[in-house]
Amino acid sequence: MSWLGLEEKVAVVTGGACGIGKAVSQGLAEVGANIVVADIDERAGNKLVIDMREQFGGKHIFKKTDVTDKASIDEMVSAALDAFDDIDILVNNAGILIPRLLVDPAGKEELTEQIWDKMISINQKGYYLCAQAVARVMIKSGRGGVIINMTSESGLEGSEGQSVYAATKAAIYSMTRSWAKELGKHNIRVVGVAPGIVEATALRSDEYERAVAYTRGVTIEQFRKKYEKVSIPLGRSGKLSEVANTVCFLASDRAGYIHGTVINVSGGKSRA
Repeated sequence: MSWLGLEEKVAVVTGGACGIGKAVSQGLAEVGANIVVADIDERAGNKLVIDMREQFGGKHIFKKTDVTDKASIDEMVSAALDAFDDIDILVNNAGILIPRLLVDPAGKEELTEQIWDKMISINQKGYYLCAQAVARVMIKSGRGGVIINMTSESGLEGSEGQSVYAATKAAIYSMTRSWAKELGKHNIRVVGVAPGIVEATALRSDEYERAVAYTRGVTIEQFRKKYEKVSIPLGRSGKLSEVANTVCFLASDRAGYIHGTVINVSGGKSRA
């Protein structure tokens, strides 16, 4: 058994087919866990599962999941139990970021009720629905487990042009602490991980960067250069693997007394 002792543990990773979620799925698979990749992207999810089986072994499965739909989540949990009989780890990761200004005099990128509802539904309601469904399984089994909520440092600091995203991530800080108080008595640890600026992924599209640049009154070139100048004491963006490594540690019994808190993975980044 490895130092982390995660062999044959069953981990559900929402939004697990791309970006940070993909890195987390791969990281947990590498240390021997069986992964339920829960994602809306069927093509990417199935490909990832095949790749992980070939590279790491294991019995990983993909289940198409809409985290805003309770019935879809219930089906995912049932599929996990059918395949593995139990769930030991939930990584609540599925999320969406749509840059918008509260007020845009030019009328190009202004926040709407539709965008507000979509982001709250995925980033906040989705975490609640998934945590509730999986916690029920963990309590019924009597063996406990670990729920890891992916938040963001923007949840504490706010973010220009990303107020709704930052607000949903601030909510995750509070839900993490509150659920820890509720679920600790059932031997379920609840912790959060808050990445800062991480390396580019397919999710950091040109469209996304143009929208963020617009909300901040700069060109896309100026916005990209700002990534290099932001105050990160370690002097670089984070690696997806570094976020995944943190999740693997927190999911293991080596982190058995870490509960009700959020671990910042940002290279020391601050507003300064």
